[in-house]
Amino acid sequence: MTDRIEAFINSKAGKKILGALGVATPAELRRYDSNADSFISGDVMIDAGDNAHLLGPVVRNLSDSTASVHFGHRASSLTGQTGGSSAERYQALIFDASGLTNSLELIQAYTFFNQNIRKLAASGRIILLGRPHLDAADASAAATQRALEGFSRSLAKEVGKKGATAQLITVAEGGEENIDSGLRFLLSGKSAYVDGQVLRISAASCPELPEWHKPLADKVALVTGASRGIGLAIAQTLARDGATVLGVDVAPMAAELNQAMAAIKGEALVADITADNAAELIGEQLRKMGGADLIVHNAGVTRDKTIANMTEQQWQLTLNINLAAAQRITDALLSGGVINDGGSIVGVSSMNGIAGQRGQTNYAASKAGVIGYVDYMSKDPALLAKGITVNAVAPGFIETAMTAAVPLMTRMFGRRLNSLSQGGLPLDVAETIALFGNPASRAINGNTIRVCGQAWIGA
Repeated sequence: MTDRIEAFINSKAGKKILGALGVATPAELRRYDSNADSFISGDVMIDAGDNAHLLGPVVRNLSDSTASVHFGHRASSLTGQTGGSSAERYQALIFDASGLTNSLELIQAYTFFNQNIRKLAASGRIILLGRPHLDAADASAAATQRALEGFSRSLAKEVGKKGATAQLITVAEGGEENIDSGLRFLLSGKSAYVDGQVLRISAASCPELPEWHKPLADKVALVTGASRGIGLAIAQTLARDGATVLGVDVAPMAAELNQAMAAIKGEALVADITADNAAELIGEQLRKMGGADLIVHNAGVTRDKTIANMTEQQWQLTLNINLAAAQRITDALLSGGVINDGGSIVGVSSMNGIAGQRGQTNYAASKAGVIGYVDYMSKDPALLAKGITVNAVAPGFIETAMTAAVPLMTRMFGRRLNSLSQGGLPLDVAETIALFGNPASRAINGNTIRVCGQAWIGA
């Protein structure tokens, strides 16, 4: 929140005035700390429903953290750990509902959160664990597992005022040992602006979990539109995590691109991604770097007009840059063998691609197309055989130069149309992309994760 009015709102005096008016001020979010020894610390409470399947991997991950783990009644009996807790505040509440098959059994989840949610700390985390409902043995089990999604999203809306989040992780049978990267991400400060989401884990084979602070060590990443805004944050975050970045942007942004890539010891390539030779130029540079392990299609434009007033050129330009060019480049890199086995392709979609927006038929169509492309390509047998994943992020209100140009009242209102009552940072989008690029995230495939603070629009 960069403008003066927002700065006042978050000041001591501003909070006092708004509090007197009954208006809540947004909580400060816990974000990634490079000096922290662990992905989570403090007290964590875990429990489970009947026939839970995922406690083992959860406990294994938490044992690698500096957290103090407390066990509820069923979790204690299933793991053989001593139950009970005298903690005043929990940094995380985790409930394994993967074994529930009857809707009336959901009372076990209700009881756990009813008894503990008041003790959730500011910027705390809630994680529910379940199974994909379409893989269930019968209709009753499918309904019960699908119910967890509505439950988790509603929990997120109840705890958002304290900067806390709630998510559901669904784990396919055989994928129990694949939750590491996703679970650690959602428990950590890296997921600060991800809220009310469903992270789907498959049974794909995953390599060992890399070091927490450098998960992309020795990897090569391509980022289009990398000179500023979200693209710059993506490049900086991937470099922070150990990757060598090839940043691409158009000629008018050459000076900013060169400066940005020099600062992170990356490579700069000035190119128009809609040009006929763009894929060839990008592929040639990536080959020199040893091939690509992560492709991030971030470049995008808006040309907003209602459909009656929109020109054909405005329509085609937006669809070409935001969608068609990314497809052409991906196809060329795949056919040329430039994307390494175990690599990841990430598309940057938008909340408006999910919910639509007046005056953005071109933009919304292009961003919905990104999600459709991800849905299809993530099931491609050739990519699955090579361990290449395809995912998308859908940002909501992110504090950039573009949103700073939005009229003041619209901007202030837009920031608060989510459960966390604030805009996100470009860093928040980048953190989720880094999760997709993590080598241990091969079982995270075909996901579209909203980075929106649980916006009140969309699905």
